[in-house]
Amino acid sequence: MSSPANLLRHELSPYLLQHADNPVHWRPWGAAALAEAAAADRPILLSVGYAACHWCHVMAHESFENDDTAALMNALYVCIKVDREERPDIDHLYMSALHALGEQGGWPLTMFLTPAGDPFWGGTYFPPEPRWGRPSFRQVLQGVADAYRTQHDAVRQNVAGLRQTLARMSAPSPGDPPGPALLRRAAAGLLRSTDPDLGGLRGAPKFPNPAIFRFLWQESMRSGAAGGRDALRLLLTRMSQGGIYDQLGGGYARYATDAEWLVPHFEKMLYDNAQLLDLLALAHAEAPDPLFAERAAETVGWLTRDMTAERVDGHAAFAASEDADSEGVEGKFYVWAEAEIDTALGSAAAPFKAAYDVTPAGNWEGHTILRRVTARGDEAHEAALADARAILFARRAGRIRPGRDDKVLADWNGLAIAALCRAAAVFGRSDFLAVAQDAFVFVQTVMTAPDGRVRHAWRRGRITAAGLLDDQASMARAALALFEATGRADYLDTAIVWADAAEAWFAAPDGGYFTTASDADDVPLGAQARPRTASDNATPAGIGLLAEALARLYHLTGAPVWRERARAAIAAFSGLGERLAACPTLLAAADLLEDGAVAVIAGAPDLSATQALLAAALASPDPAVVVLRAPTADALPAAHPAHAKTAPSGRALAYVCRGGVCGLPVETPAALAAALRRNPSVT
Repeated sequence: MSSPANLLRHELSPYLLQHADNPVHWRPWGAAALAEAAAADRPILLSVGYAACHWCHVMAHESFENDDTAALMNALYVCIKVDREERPDIDHLYMSALHALGEQGGWPLTMFLTPAGDPFWGGTYFPPEPRWGRPSFRQVLQGVADAYRTQHDAVRQNVAGLRQTLARMSAPSPGDPPGPALLRRAAAGLLRSTDPDLGGLRGAPKFPNPAIFRFLWQESMRSGAAGGRDALRLLLTRMSQGGIYDQLGGGYARYATDAEWLVPHFEKMLYDNAQLLDLLALAHAEAPDPLFAERAAETVGWLTRDMTAERVDGHAAFAASEDADSEGVEGKFYVWAEAEIDTALGSAAAPFKAAYDVTPAGNWEGHTILRRVTARGDEAHEAALADARAILFARRAGRIRPGRDDKVLADWNGLAIAALCRAAAVFGRSDFLAVAQDAFVFVQTVMTAPDGRVRHAWRRGRITAAGLLDDQASMARAALALFEATGRADYLDTAIVWADAAEAWFAAPDGGYFTTASDADDVPLGAQARPRTASDNATPAGIGLLAEALARLYHLTGAPVWRERARAAIAAFSGLGERLAACPTLLAAADLLEDGAVAVIAGAPDLSATQALLAAALASPDPAVVVLRAPTADALPAAHPAHAKTAPSGRALAYVCRGGVCGLPVETPAALAAALRRNPSVT
């Protein structure tokens, strides 16, 4: 018998603690829970979700807080709860199994496992009563338990089939690194999936898919074709004016439930906003747009105001997410009634309501989600709207806020740090860079193990999850972004430590890198199913991020080892052919490795001419540009193609190196921008 207790009260994950008072006898994931299931020969009910997940809350209220349902769960299963953000490796395994069963993924993820942890059936949300053609959760519980007891052959067959499928999904697909023709075809295929009117990908719900649009942008920089640039600018414009963007407090919600970006799933995730900040900066760098500048500043404002996690020794990184719900109602914190707007704004209400789609009937379930529906006005008009937004923001602050998941995740923070570095350069905001440096110090000092590995999750003074490939890769990439932004050698040294840790603990003998470390002792299903994937999801794949970091290390140091590792990481999945379109971060890394430009800035650091050239290089709109300082003749390694490139005393010069060859020096920011341009049609 399971111990008649819910053990989640001992955990630190905000999501697990949300379930600590359930009458379900929940266990956290781990060897103890698996051993309990084995000893009792009882199947496992695995429930995976995250703190900001609306439908996770719904299923919790309907089923996990229900005494009768909980009693059935406790009688038939060993029940295990997993925070997918804390354990993305476990989530990946079982979500992959669900997909292999032909089911659409999502959270809450509900999987049924053998006592050894093998999946044999699953689904996502189940209602408390039969509806929408789906059985009730209690029917599912009883039916699966009966099948496990009486249909042994069917269960064994499912287990064997899923094991084979998961092993195939984890296998490499080696091939020659992708060249320009494949990059063009991948971009063309992705562009055909975009919505030419509303932005993003076609249909609903609409997700930002930042990895896809970043690749399309980079490929447009390479090829000169305008399609990728236009697609990104349209995406950012539609999202930034839509309801998916918090028009008062800044920050983008995770996705829109409709095709017009009006109705968000109101949760805000760090990883989305980090990647969108990066895209806003890239788009603004190519063609400045006040909308992009405003949204970038407001999003960073939200990050620093609402998402700064607990400080340790004066330093803080970013929290993971904000919930969709408050007071048990999705979106309640964010929506408005016309009467509230009238009361708050008085005579200023009419122009605000016209600009932000405020009507008596509302635009969503009788309420109004603020979105900008009018064209930009003159300076006085925009200033008046800004004043109105400030009044409403202050009024909204009196409402009960959505919950916040304040755990610190290293990989998501790495995305934010790199994005802040780019935004600092493009928008001329040194304060953005200071915020990035502060978050970096936190991860480096609080979350890094003595063996050089970055741990994955931290909360309230404790590490709660071991490091994954994504953590090493994302933070190595962040360290390189800081090195390029500041020239500080310690950032480069740290990036090398983390890249070496990825090689030591995550490299696969037959190519690529595993998601989990070689000493991970609580990942089920054996070595053959050990997760390894290059496909991007809401966050970039760890292999793609690592390939980018390795390529940057090669361009920054000239050391062949980094090129060899980057090529090997890319080649491990290059055999996917046209399916590489699902790996846009890896494709972008391949382009960076083979066709990236190194802007080498030679000159005394304190010269205004040096600073001007650095600013131009760092603000390049092409993600495949790497920036390197050479203040003295011996500043660069002998292996680097720009070794010994110098500038006369009192002057600054820039050299653009591509393919191991450096061009003639240029002396002005405009000339440097032109030299960095890969295609003359990109202006």
